[in-house]
Amino acid sequence: MRGVDRQQSAMFSYISAERRVPKDHPLRAIRVMADAALEHLGPCFDAIYASSGRPSIAPEKLLRALLLQMLYTVRSERMLMEQLDYNFLFRWFVGLNLDDPVWDVTVFTKNRERLLKGEVAEGFFTAVVDQARTQGLLSDEHFTVDGTLIEAWASHKSFQRKDARPKTPPDDPGNPSVDFHGERRSNDTHQSTTDPEARLARKGAGKEAKLSYAGHVLMENRNGIAVQGCVTQATGRAEPQAAMALVEKISGWHRVTLGADKGYDRKELVQELRDHLVTPHLACKSSTIIDERTTRHPGYQISQRKRKRIEEIFGWLKTVAGLRKTRHRGVARVGWMFTFALAAYNLVRMRNLALAAP
Repeated sequence: MRGVDRQQSAMFSYISAERRVPKDHPLRAIRVMADAALEHLGPCFDAIYASSGRPSIAPEKLLRALLLQMLYTVRSERMLMEQLDYNFLFRWFVGLNLDDPVWDVTVFTKNRERLLKGEVAEGFFTAVVDQARTQGLLSDEHFTVDGTLIEAWASHKSFQRKDARPKTPPDDPGNPSVDFHGERRSNDTHQSTTDPEARLARKGAGKEAKLSYAGHVLMENRNGIAVQGCVTQATGRAEPQAAMALVEKISGWHRVTLGADKGYDRKELVQELRDHLVTPHLACKSSTIIDERTTRHPGYQISQRKRKRIEEIFGWLKTVAGLRKTRHRGVARVGWMFTFALAAYNLVRMRNLALAAP
């Protein structure tokens, strides 16, 4: 018998969002780990919020919503609120009941500075890494470092001379016509008017130059989990400096190895690494100072093979977490989102490792 295509809205529903989410859904394991990390941030939240006044939206819910934005590649916070309005899975993960109203999109804008000053992203990332260490997923001897360019939220039209004189009003204020062909443009003489901290950079010879930031990651080699990360201006000289800053946080009390590509094979960096008890397992240039005392060991070949796994982190950050082109401006904001995205990657990685464990 053919069914009737008729819909009658029910007045009441006795099925909760908890029952609608499958028991083996990937978000269940991720939420358990995320809630444990957020619990460690309780004192931090108490410090950045007032003890009196009108209750605000719980910061834990805001951060879980941002996690969903990265895990499901939601391209804007406005679309995230739209999804949160009718998506039962999203409501369950954030902690909203089915009848709870969603927030206005400006909630993220108003709370971003507070969370930025409280170093919440760094605290959340550290708590996630501590969970991985407790589970025995991290190596404390072998690491890899690398960097990538993150395109800034600024166009080439905003990259103008620092000493430019006032010009006549443009033909189209919203999208003016700009002819900069034949003009010599560099970071020394030009600056973006919309994002002054962004720098013009390119990935290599023959590649186009874009206004960008530089993201840096330190990865442990056992399971490919990010243990440190930061964002700097894309100056072209930031990689060795950022690498040393990241390594200093994990070295100093025992000898470790550090794998990297040829861009890090510089005499000053190699010497500084050895001074900090770090064995440089770097890919060698033709004029390298790394000799067979290092390259003859089997561990060097293992590091060269393992170091390629760090590209998986950058690939996930750019394709899934939406960091191919950042939606924020300034080193501080971009760095906050980069660190939080690394924590999201670690949560996914840890869940997959637990699933694959015998």
